[in-house]
Amino acid sequence: MAFSLRVFQPSLPGFRANTFIRYAEEAPFHTPVFVVTHEKRDPWERPGGTTFHFVNDGIEHALDQAREGAGDRDVRTAGGGATILKHLNAGLVDEFSITLSPVLFGAGTRLFDGVDASRVALEQVRSGPSSRVTYLTYAVHPR
Repeated sequence: MAFSLRVFQPSLPGFRANTFIRYAEEAPFHTPVFVVTHEKRDPWERPGGTTFHFVNDGIEHALDQAREGAGDRDVRTAGGGATILKHLNAGLVDEFSITLSPVLFGAGTRLFDGVDASRVALEQVRSGPSSRVTYLTYAVHPR
């Protein structure tokens, strides 16, 4: 799994106070997690098999490490709109899912603003509604 630092930000000394996710004793992933950051940090091991590795030399290197750590399993990338856009435009995504909910935040990054449409084509492969959200899955193809 690869994360952007903004999604991760645990309550450790040196991290910003406005954290989004705080992991107690046991993180829920039970697999290596690679966090893209600008800072060099030592790995952070949690009980249950989750170790957070902090990668400060780009999304490609984080993804390479995540693929190596995953073996024959899927690699998932989590992050905000800017992180997903970087991965899409770099050609590093073959499929992505969106959980769409009609909540108005008033600000944020539009997911498809900034997609290089001359290089990326999207094909909807699945969709499914629930009472509160719509689930969308797209395959990503090069143009």
